[in-house]
Amino acid sequence: MTRKERRARLSELAKKRVLITDGAMGTAIQALGLDDAAFHGERFATWPIPLKGDNDLLNLTRPKAIRTIHDDYLAAGADLIETNTFNATSISQADYGMQNMVAEIAREGAKLARAAANAFEIQEPERPRGVMGAIGPLSKTLSISPKVEDPGYREVDFDEVYVSYREQAEAMAEYVDFFAIETVFDTLNAKAAITACMDVNEGTSDPVPLILSGTITDNSGRTLTGQTTEAFWNSIAHARPWAAGLNCALGANELRPFIADMARAADCMVIAYPNAGLPNAFGEYDETPDTTSAHLGEWARDGLVNIVGGCCGTTPDHIRAIASAVAGVKPRKTNPHPVAMRLSGLEPFELST
Repeated sequence: MTRKERRARLSELAKKRVLITDGAMGTAIQALGLDDAAFHGERFATWPIPLKGDNDLLNLTRPKAIRTIHDDYLAAGADLIETNTFNATSISQADYGMQNMVAEIAREGAKLARAAANAFEIQEPERPRGVMGAIGPLSKTLSISPKVEDPGYREVDFDEVYVSYREQAEAMAEYVDFFAIETVFDTLNAKAAITACMDVNEGTSDPVPLILSGTITDNSGRTLTGQTTEAFWNSIAHARPWAAGLNCALGANELRPFIADMARAADCMVIAYPNAGLPNAFGEYDETPDTTSAHLGEWARDGLVNIVGGCCGTTPDHIRAIASAVAGVKPRKTNPHPVAMRLSGLEPFELST
């Protein structure tokens, strides 16, 4: 099917049931137990910088492993899978000296996910499988100074961030169904990504819709740069996303009140993919598939979500359990909000007409 047909079918399907995303890519890669040499592969065997941890590079050095991860999540019941491109930007890849490889890393990551999704669509022609081009938050921020003694200092400016995101989006655009700007902790970074994606879409006959997902860092209910959930929504609503929501940072138990805030504020579909609980003292995630899925099943029954899945620590078993927990549950209804002027700083402001 064409990309337009796939998106239309996914949108129709989302009116009937809760859609399922995949789980954590990082967790699956860590489970492979790869050493630094495996990340280098033959192509980068003499690269002078350690590459272990550059998960996106595996699109080039271990593509079969990444394809298997996609296949496992699709087999577990995912309707939507994310590309292995969370850090496929020149700014983030500069940590490994790989900034000149970004376009190839992003393109190959998108092609791997597309091939996996297509293979499952061929097996089940009645069930579309979408690909979300993962666009992460960068290793540098526009809103916070890295120097305590100089609050006005920034390592990057808006134009640099925009160019970095545009290169990534252009590389993925041919293969993905959605651009997923996710794990947003700095809304100004996200605005640069939104602008880049919208500019890539400009003038095309098949623009790629946006999925936008922020991250709440703790029980204060705010992003790292201080915005509440509703303020975050007001900041991104102009992009008219296909779906918006929250992911990462918190487990489902802690994230629920903030997903409820998004469900009230957003006039598009709500997406939620929490971690498998909070990390333990070793940075690992102990929450079982049954526990995570019980929370997300409750969210669905309470009419809070349209799309659910997992972030850090979640596995194909988590996704399988989540799919089972929301099966047969009607998705949240999306209704247009009354026209009003809505603004945001750290807090939202609404002026009704």
